[in-house]
Amino acid sequence: MHTVPALGTGVRPRPLLQTVHLSVLGGRTLNVAVPFPQRPEGLAAARLELIRGNRRLSVDLVTEERRDGSLLLTATTPLLHAGPTERDTRGLVMDTGVWRFAVVTTDGGGRETRSDLSAPVPSTMDGPTLPTSPSTSSGAVFRPVRSVDGRAMLKVAAPAQQAELISFDLRWDRITVRGRLIAGRHPVPEYTVEAVRRGTAKSVPATPVWDGDDFTFDLPLTAMTAGSRKQHTWDVQLRAGRTRLKLARRLTHVRHPKQVFRTPYSIIALESGSLTRVHAHLTPSGALAVACAAFGTAAAGTNEDA
Repeated sequence: MHTVPALGTGVRPRPLLQTVHLSVLGGRTLNVAVPFPQRPEGLAAARLELIRGNRRLSVDLVTEERRDGSLLLTATTPLLHAGPTERDTRGLVMDTGVWRFAVVTTDGGGRETRSDLSAPVPSTMDGPTLPTSPSTSSGAVFRPVRSVDGRAMLKVAAPAQQAELISFDLRWDRITVRGRLIAGRHPVPEYTVEAVRRGTAKSVPATPVWDGDDFTFDLPLTAMTAGSRKQHTWDVQLRAGRTRLKLARRLTHVRHPKQVFRTPYSIIALESGSLTRVHAHLTPSGALAVACAAFGTAAAGTNEDA
């Protein structure tokens, strides 16, 4: 968990509850679990608040009785980013910045008590998934952090300009790629698609079809294999003026995309009647790369750039 400055300095200290779990799964699903040392009859209602400046969002906490008679307060809620890239409509709408947590409990007499949340012990596990990933609906990042005085916070970062790879379809006569422009800084019609041969300045254009911020195009395999009998690797990118955006799978919780999203070699028949051996795959960083050669000129197992 990253550390941020303490917020609300000068405010009278509130009770502090120990957080046993705090995570954002799938890029946008907030999960919180907090033990509450009271009997069920001593609690009438509880809610979780997220506070930033004058904004205050809340979600009801569910109470679960534990074996020792205490309570566990839990909440699960989707999160949305207030920016223009957000595509979903369900969840708490949050703008960019650092939000602090508070638990508000109401006893049987109607009296409210506000408590801060302590940051949980950060996990040191290095598993196949990332502890925090971008939201698949907006590209924003909702990251649990801790303040210097040990309070739990949520840092919301706006999405960066990027070209997100949605899918690519391997067909007998073409490869169709689908993607999404996120947080574009130019009008959509100004973005073009090109494949750039790795290690050179050579590029060949493709023609994207736009539907809002989504785009679809067929890889220009004929031009990518023309004039050479060797296998070459090409990177695919969006371009607008001096802006170049590699097409990549970034809105994912997978730590090592190349090891998980594995694709086969394909033999594709071009319009000219010739055959091309193609391997469309992801690099370790998640970028789309295409290795191709005229069929029969590159032996199986030919080394290709990672």
